[in-house]
Amino acid sequence: MAADRVEREVLIEAPIEVVWAVITEPEHVKQWFADEAEIELRPGGRGELTFAGKATKKPIAVPIRIEAVEPPRRLAYRWMLPAGEEPRPGNSILVEFILAQEGENTRLQVVESGLQRMPWSDSEKQSYSADHADGWATHVESLRKYAPGVQASALS
Repeated sequence: MAADRVEREVLIEAPIEVVWAVITEPEHVKQWFADEAEIELRPGGRGELTFAGKATKKPIAVPIRIEAVEPPRRLAYRWMLPAGEEPRPGNSILVEFILAQEGENTRLQVVESGLQRMPWSDSEKQSYSADHADGWATHVESLRKYAPGVQASALS
């Protein structure tokens, strides 16, 4: 049985405000995560993340619905929902970015949860869990490398 959560945590050498910008502003999201990003940054806001080469073998556009915006500590959205449906537990996965300041650095935790409530087979859930564990490892590492440069360019 697949776990209900996929988690990844990293310490980023940048202030929390910079990391918040990097996970919420489309021009930054496109640098470390999606090939294209549209984000209406408010609870209930809609968006779309397009992956053409950074995370998938085939192009895909993934609609998102913003669940929580708590600057600069937490961003949550739902994705993987069926077309034409409103997102809710059981038809979508919750993605949370949780930030904590540690001195001049930021600890970022990314959590995808609700996998066991999805109407998928056990093998589909296991495949999703494994793919996303690998994917988040790659993307969080890209974010860890990208964010300090945002800080440096902001100070220049």
